[in-house]
Amino acid sequence: MEAISLYELTLKDSVVLQNKKRILSGMRPTGKLHLGHLVGALENWVSLQNEYENYHLIADYHALTTNLDTEELYQNSIDMMIDWLAAGIDPGKSPMFRQSQIKEHAELFMIFSMLITTARLERNPTLKDQVRDLNIENVIYGHLGYPVLQSADILLYKGNIVPVGEDQVPHIEITREIARRFNQQYGDVFPEPEAKLTKFARLPGLDGNIKMSKSAGNTILLSESPDEIKSKLKKAVTDPQKIRKGDSGRPEVCLVFTYHQKFNPTETAEIDAGCRSGALGCVDCKMKVASKISNYLNPFREKRMYYESHQSEVKEILKSGEEQAKQLAAQTMAEVRTAMKLG
Repeated sequence: MEAISLYELTLKDSVVLQNKKRILSGMRPTGKLHLGHLVGALENWVSLQNEYENYHLIADYHALTTNLDTEELYQNSIDMMIDWLAAGIDPGKSPMFRQSQIKEHAELFMIFSMLITTARLERNPTLKDQVRDLNIENVIYGHLGYPVLQSADILLYKGNIVPVGEDQVPHIEITREIARRFNQQYGDVFPEPEAKLTKFARLPGLDGNIKMSKSAGNTILLSESPDEIKSKLKKAVTDPQKIRKGDSGRPEVCLVFTYHQKFNPTETAEIDAGCRSGALGCVDCKMKVASKISNYLNPFREKRMYYESHQSEVKEILKSGEEQAKQLAAQTMAEVRTAMKLG
């Protein structure tokens, strides 16, 4: 496989890109990704590549809020990007780049921080959830200003659409507020982006938590083998009222049934009936969905093995994406400085 640069597109293709709405989406680099990432983001990103002009951000500045080890963050960035590529992100359509390599992110963040109050940021429900989930005792400025930096990330590339989970919608509203405030103060430069949710915006964790999270240790990694997936599913929490085969179950409260809805949709009616009647035991139910998940991930695993053994190619794709992002970021900041009469 050979990295493709947007610079290699024909003039006709470039015109088509200019007429498309633009998407900016990204993730913090925490290493290898899990099923929640696939369902909540990656599949959506891949499906939108032909409809929109996509840019994908490796949010390594954001990751500093919880991990100050920059060497680890770099390797995590490569591991995450390998998963992006294996999932079907096409570098010819969707440039990928590190936030830290585009200096304009920090500059626009500083300007935007003058346009919002601390009281508004303290009301951000996503911040409250993160403080609770990560057991954070002392909130650093980076956490408080997280959505301001995210606003700079989105608006630096003039993103029209932002694919997010429902927990990130409050951040998009802050971005819209900042865009309006800037435009009112200095003139129209930025669009007001819209959040785009997916049907399966969130996949519950193996422990019954509302979402998969590495910090909670309740995930299935996309790179795990069929045996590893079976082993993890065996420990998955199910309906507490269904103790043994023969007991009547409630699929609507069982996370394993949620997995069936995503990875085994053709058999959900049968699974539902078998669970409620007691004819289907939890172990058999878990092994059935484990097999379906493994089959679903087979093409992904094959592509991932290729990229994992060709990391120099991955780094070249990253370098190309960063060159493209730098050009667009510089253009936006030139417009910002002109609007603000900064020279």
